[in-house]
Amino acid sequence: MAYWLSTIVLILSIYIAISIALYYLQDYMLFKPEKLPKDFQFNYDNQETKEYNLETRDGAVINGLRFFPKGESKGVVLYLKGNSKSIKGWGKFAVDFTRHGYNVLMVDYRGFGKSTGRRSQKAIKRDLQLVYNKLKEMTTEDRIILYGRSLGSGFAAKLASMNNPKLLILDAPYYSLTKVTARYAPFMPLSLLMKYPLPTYKWLKYVQCPIHIIHGTHDKLIPYKTSVKLSQINPKLTKLHTVIGGGHKNLNNFESYHNMLDDILNSESKILDLSTTSINVIHSSKKSKTKA
Repeated sequence: MAYWLSTIVLILSIYIAISIALYYLQDYMLFKPEKLPKDFQFNYDNQETKEYNLETRDGAVINGLRFFPKGESKGVVLYLKGNSKSIKGWGKFAVDFTRHGYNVLMVDYRGFGKSTGRRSQKAIKRDLQLVYNKLKEMTTEDRIILYGRSLGSGFAAKLASMNNPKLLILDAPYYSLTKVTARYAPFMPLSLLMKYPLPTYKWLKYVQCPIHIIHGTHDKLIPYKTSVKLSQINPKLTKLHTVIGGGHKNLNNFESYHNMLDDILNSESKILDLSTTSINVIHSSKKSKTKA
């Protein structure tokens, strides 16, 4: 066999081997779960909580935690977390919504915390729709807010596209998970390999409620320009909120982030009367001529 031919065969073999490894190992690379024993007791200072276990049709158990506000409730926020740890750690962010009078429901994806079951994109979407259906039994959809953080942003967008919540809030969202991973493996056929493509951009087209996107300008994992692109998909319903200097994991440390949440959660959506604005005024670039 000619040297050049053997070299091509070797390179092709390595490429195929890496592709196979990426396909079978992506669950371990993408998800960083923290597993909790069944008897683990959740405890948060100054937070009233209630634990739920929801059984799915394939026998899995989805564990969730509800946080209650002090006083009368304005509605419920279904908080879909990122790809690491469990709701044990994510629960500390519930206060950002309970302080505004909202219940917060956080759930662990399959294999996280106390949740069980074989994980897949289809299974997670089905689980979350089941959770959403349970919420609809407790309250009306105009009182449900979907909040998706990082990995959870894609699932939140999918839920919003299939239902009619009050609001959809995306925190550091991705265009698609395939696009994110392509930054680290640009020469791999990821469109064929990804078991979790999570095409947020496709699902946003069908969302009919107000969409709020929050992103930091210094996000190294999911660049800020991603949210700029997402905000252009359904522009009439979308508002982009920029956290200057914010990274991927520290938006809660910025006062501007909390001001944004305050505006989003406490402001009523208004229909703008464009006829009273300058929207149709043309800014001429020609220099005006003056007579002597």
